[in-house]
Amino acid sequence: MSNSLSGKSIAFLATDGVEQIELTRPWQDLKGAGATVHLVSLESGEVKGYNHLSEADSFTVDKSVKAVSASDYDGLVLPGGVANPDALRMDADAVAFIKSFFTAGKPVVAICHAPWTLIEAGVVEGRTLTSWPSLKTDIANAGGNWVDQSVCEDSGLVTSRKPDDLDDFCSKMLEVFAA
Repeated sequence: MSNSLSGKSIAFLATDGVEQIELTRPWQDLKGAGATVHLVSLESGEVKGYNHLSEADSFTVDKSVKAVSASDYDGLVLPGGVANPDALRMDADAVAFIKSFFTAGKPVVAICHAPWTLIEAGVVEGRTLTSWPSLKTDIANAGGNWVDQSVCEDSGLVTSRKPDDLDDFCSKMLEVFAA
């Protein structure tokens, strides 16, 4: 694989209930492109992945969200699931961490239900994005423009709808993080 992301450091923000494939596939693609990746979560220890509603593997947390800042990273990945972004959007440190990437003008990628965290961070207004279809009204109510397509990019924000979109999502993610 290409080392187009050699020297880049990418944070993955996730907690229990993360959709496993939305964590592992982008992780593998970024590592394959030479990036350094860290799993950032609400607390140290492990996070529990899920395959839809079925419990799956555990993943070791590299850093607590309280111990990092956007200045430590070149980009941010927000995997989905339902429980994961719902818990993250209730944590002030996680929301501030997400918002700080937008303030710094750094790329952020989010899939499935992860745009809930973007709404909570107040960064959706005026942007075009996609997500799991049930977030359409939430995005519109936050001032965003929801589109039904496999991947959407708007000024460094890359979004996708679901695991079936991972090929398009990861391709666009690698492109945006390499820019």
